[in-house]
Amino acid sequence: MTAPDTDRRTVVAALQGQLLALVASFCTVGLLLGTLFFAASLTPSLLPRDYALQGVLSGVSFAAGYGIGVFARWLWGYLELPSPAPHVELIVKAVATVLSLATAFAFLWRASDWQNSIHALMGLEPVEGSRPLEVGVIALAVFIVIVMLARLFKLTLHIVSEWLKRYIPRRVANVLGAAVAILLFWSVADGVMLRYGLRLADSSFQRLDALIESDIAPPADPLKTGSAASPIGWEELGRAGRLFVSTGPNATDLATFTGSAALEPIRVFVGLNSADTVEERATLALEELKRTGAFERSALVIVTPTGTGWIDPAAMDMLEYLHRGDVASVAVQYSYLTSWLSLLIEPGYGADTARALFNVVYDYWTSLPTDARPKLYLHGLSLGALNSDLSFNIFDIVGDPFQGALWSGPRFPV
Repeated sequence: MTAPDTDRRTVVAALQGQLLALVASFCTVGLLLGTLFFAASLTPSLLPRDYALQGVLSGVSFAAGYGIGVFARWLWGYLELPSPAPHVELIVKAVATVLSLATAFAFLWRASDWQNSIHALMGLEPVEGSRPLEVGVIALAVFIVIVMLARLFKLTLHIVSEWLKRYIPRRVANVLGAAVAILLFWSVADGVMLRYGLRLADSSFQRLDALIESDIAPPADPLKTGSAASPIGWEELGRAGRLFVSTGPNATDLATFTGSAALEPIRVFVGLNSADTVEERATLALEELKRTGAFERSALVIVTPTGTGWIDPAAMDMLEYLHRGDVASVAVQYSYLTSWLSLLIEPGYGADTARALFNVVYDYWTSLPTDARPKLYLHGLSLGALNSDLSFNIFDIVGDPFQGALWSGPRFPV
């Protein structure tokens, strides 16, 4: 055997040993619990997710479950409870690994069908068949990155505390070491990664919001928001706003379906770029409602959209069919980020916008004679439901309440 062959085999053996050591270092309880979290993240959600977002969420879910499992295993040892023998633990780890892989593959296999069930309800195209594999790869990458960061944090804590033990008591050194590691990692995460990541996401979603689809033209009807007669420009509506005002049933569709005369539904939308402040956008929405004759309809709905400004078409279309077009709806965009990013970056902005819109519309609505004003309703989906619920104080409206609300799938109890 030549020297190069011997060196090559030595390197391969070393890499295999490192790989086995890495696998053996993973916590069995953490793998099992992380797999359960991963599987739960793939089950049907209220809104469809693209494969990249699903992969990131699944990876974070896996890491969260794994972290809880690691803590549980540490607590077991800290309480000095009996542990299995090394050879038994190795067998259990092998079985747990096989079970985890089988469960992950089974749920990834079903993920496309679950997402397609949501896409079908939303009237969207089915997801591509290769996406489960991409979801798994992204989730695994996210999980590994989080675990490596956690281990780097542990190493930092250990180095700092060991150095401090030369000068101060052991337990004090451990506490200070943890404090230094937390401060260091938080500074890096907040000052570099978080800000850069959020800036990148903000820029990407802003460009998407400004994108004007070639198959959607500005409305010719002067009573439509975004038309030439409207004070709100077509470009200012945002992507979700243009979709909202240009879709839905028209008077002809409603008359054909109901077999009787129908009105053209009124849809008012104010985009994030339509005015500089929340109050100005809310006032602009009220003026557009007046201009289009919305307060002369039998029903008026104040809609709080999701983070991107999206409004569930099924909810609004159904209402317009039930009222044969004799209904008006109004919404003001408060973000162009997806709901979870909007909730993370600007948690109070959606509620502030919903509150401003409700106040101006409600104040004008209560100034009208009770027998000559529309019935007033609120509507929101997901994050929109949460913000819609925060848009009013029940004690302020108890003397003259609105007629009802439809809050679908709120993210928190309302």
